[in-house]
Amino acid sequence: MIIVTGATGLLGRQIVERLLARIPAQRVGVSVRDPRKAQELADRGVRVRQGGFEDAASLAHAFEGATQVLVVSVDKMGEECVTQHRTAIGAAVAAGARRVLYTSQMGAGPDSHFQACRDHAATEELLRACGVPFTALRNGFYAASAAHFLGQARSGRVALPADGPVAWTAHADLADATAAILADEGRFEGPTPPLTGSQALTFEELAAIAGEVTGRAWSRTTVPDQRFREELVGHGVPEQLAGQLLGIFVAARAGEFATVDPTLATLLGREPTPVGAVLRESLG
Repeated sequence: MIIVTGATGLLGRQIVERLLARIPAQRVGVSVRDPRKAQELADRGVRVRQGGFEDAASLAHAFEGATQVLVVSVDKMGEECVTQHRTAIGAAVAAGARRVLYTSQMGAGPDSHFQACRDHAATEELLRACGVPFTALRNGFYAASAAHFLGQARSGRVALPADGPVAWTAHADLADATAAILADEGRFEGPTPPLTGSQALTFEELAAIAGEVTGRAWSRTTVPDQRFREELVGHGVPEQLAGQLLGIFVAARAGEFATVDPTLATLLGREPTPVGAVLRESLG
């Protein structure tokens, strides 16, 4: 049985849907915090069990009978994130899974300017030491994040720190690719190549695309790092998180997310979704 964690989240739910198009529902299980939110999956024959990364006992039940476990990374940064991933990986191994898969990120490395990439690197080290084969899915930077930043610019004036090119990638494409890898066990050993969109674009280029898809004027201005951080804190963002969000831009201008790789297109059998399509859906 293939177990997918976080199956009611934005990425996890799409992975399950793509997986069900490839294998019978009785071979798919999900581990979720609230099984009520996964009732529709249960109605279709998917095994739904409660499991939380902070509760190893719950994961032992959720992962029972697993052949593969996909650990979808938590929406946290720092030591809490790595600790929860350690619990999930340990539970997968204890359940007898013969492979553990993990949603990592392009740019994962201990020296990254972005905290999440350092967390991914630490989790990949846990996988290397876990004693069973693993696959770390080096996902491209989510295009939904670009849409979020642009969506905050309601006037069409995008005021953000200096950045660099990023290979923005659609959740739907990453879900398709993950399902293909799960259905073809062992296709990748260790970290995958970067699973990216076909272009690396800056926010200046994204603002131009936003103008094309919305039919209204967009502009991109650069604000100093410290001002950006202070504005986030002024809007109620915790200071530590504000610094972590700033790290996205510092990492981008250092080129950490600029790589464009054909692996995702090969897995999809087509070109990845253009970022303009994601922006059109998000910005309307």
